[in-house]
Amino acid sequence: MKKMHLALIAVAAAALLIAPNFLKNYGIYLLSYWLVFIIATMGLNLTVGYAGQKSLGHAAFFGIGAYTVAILMKAGISFWLGLPAAALLCFAVGLVLGFPALRVQAIYLAFATLGFNTAIWLLMRNEEWLTGGTFGINNIPRPELAGLLLEGNLAYYYFVLAVAVLLALLLWGLLRSPWGKAFTALRDNPIRAESLGISVRSYTLLSFAIGAAYAGIAGALFASLVQFIEPAPFAVAASIMMYLMVVVGGPGYFWGPVLGAAVGVIVPEWLRDVPGVADWYLPLFGAAVVVLMVWLPDGLLSIPDRIRARREAREASAARSAAAASMGAAT
Repeated sequence: MKKMHLALIAVAAAALLIAPNFLKNYGIYLLSYWLVFIIATMGLNLTVGYAGQKSLGHAAFFGIGAYTVAILMKAGISFWLGLPAAALLCFAVGLVLGFPALRVQAIYLAFATLGFNTAIWLLMRNEEWLTGGTFGINNIPRPELAGLLLEGNLAYYYFVLAVAVLLALLLWGLLRSPWGKAFTALRDNPIRAESLGISVRSYTLLSFAIGAAYAGIAGALFASLVQFIEPAPFAVAASIMMYLMVVVGGPGYFWGPVLGAAVGVIVPEWLRDVPGVADWYLPLFGAAVVVLMVWLPDGLLSIPDRIRARREAREASAARSAAAASMGAAT
C-alpha cells in the first residue's frame, strides 16, 4: 500500500511538472488558481479537520493577505517583504480570532467567524482610501526571483507550485510532530486532551493562527496571479466554498485539500465545457456536492477507509459465525 501511495505521488508530481507545457494560457492560469486554493485550504484543514474548530471566516484571511501584498507592492515595497508581512499579519489576526473558540464551539463558533468575515469584507469595501473599495487595486506586479521575472503564466505557475510543495512539507512535518498529535487530541476529546497535559487554550489559538497564515500566503499569491483585486472574492460565499472544499476532499486527511480544491475549482470549469451541460453546470455541481455530503460525510478520501471497515466487519462476522458453528458441533 505504501509503495502504491509513493507511485501515485510520483505520477502526480510528474504530471504537475510536465502537463502545463502542453496547456494554453488559461489552462496554466487555472492550475495556478487551483494551487492557490490548495494552500488556502491546507490551512483551513488544519483548523477544521485536525483541530476540530468550525471556521467560516477563512476568506477574510485570504483577503487580508491579498490586500497586504497589493498595498505594499503599490507603495514600492518588494513582494518578498510583502509575502512574510501578509503571513505574519494573518497569523496575528488568527490568534485574536481564536479567542472566541475558547468560549463557544460548534455552530456558535461558526457564526462568530462568519461575522468576522463580514466585518473584514465591509472594511475592504468601504475604506476606499486604503483598499480602493469596489474599484479595487489593479496592475499588481508579479515578483522577480533571482533576476528572473515571473511575469509569464508558466513561470508563475512553477513558482506557486514550489511554494505549495514547500508549505505542504512544512505542514506534513507539523502533523507528524507532537503538535500534530495535540491537534488531533483536541479534536477528538478536548477534556481528555487537557487531562493529558495538552494546553487546550494554546493549541486552539495556534490552529487558527497557523491556518490563517496559510490563507494569507495564498492570498498574496492570488493577488499577483490575477493582478487585480476587489472585495468580491473575499466575501462569506468564498469562505463557505473553502469549507466545502475541505469537507468534500476529506477533513483530517492530508491530501483532502488537493482533491477538494480540484472539485471546487477545476470540476466546475470542466462541466462548463461539456456539451449539453454548459447551461446547467452550476446547479449540477451543487446537486453533486449535496449528494456527496449525504453519502460521504467524511469526504472522498474516506472511501478506502469505508471499504476497509466494511471488509473487516464482514470478516469479523464470518469469524463469529465459524466460531459459533464449531462450538455447536463440539456440543
